[in-house]
Amino acid sequence: MGEVIARLAMSLDGYIAGPESGREHPLGIGGERLHSWVFGLRTFRQMQGMPGGETGPDDDLLAEHVARPGAVVMGHGMYITGEIPWGEEPPFHAPVYVVTHHAREALVKKCGTTFHFVTEGPGRALELAREAAGAKDVSLAGGADLVQQFIRAGWLDELLLHVVPVLACGGRRLFDDLGDQHIEWQKTQVLDSPEVTHIRLRAPHTVPAQ
Repeated sequence: MGEVIARLAMSLDGYIAGPESGREHPLGIGGERLHSWVFGLRTFRQMQGMPGGETGPDDDLLAEHVARPGAVVMGHGMYITGEIPWGEEPPFHAPVYVVTHHAREALVKKCGTTFHFVTEGPGRALELAREAAGAKDVSLAGGADLVQQFIRAGWLDELLLHVVPVLACGGRRLFDDLGDQHIEWQKTQVLDSPEVTHIRLRAPHTVPAQ
């Protein structure tokens, strides 16, 4: 069985989306800035069906994380904001399990992406995603509320943060609503680039006892 992993771009003050995120502004107002470092990378361009692109450590890290998942879990809000921009060829190329209160039939898209709408909660969505992924990992795509639920439940094994040197000063914060108990993760990798610092963290339950 694989692991549950999440990869998120974040501002210095902890936001992963700007204010007023929704269909009109999928990443929130100004949220595109958190992802601008990725737009020229070869792996990202390949995901969008475009040629060329930059290679190097940033691209290697992105390519590794793109290759790992065999299934994806996301929240209803993320699906709603991404549905139109993703179009008929979403970038996931794997089954996607959407945690929602709105039941509907599975939606088949091109290039291997099928959206399954799960109304029994995030635990059931994770169970279905694990079954679909087999030995590969399950990617937790977001949004912030769902990531917080996975952290509180102890379901997230690895978190890869792309920290961008900007202060968003508003929007959706990643680490709100985690309770009042101390949580300490293990830092396993730091990769610094001119536009972004990548920090890979392991959850407490994945760290071997000393």
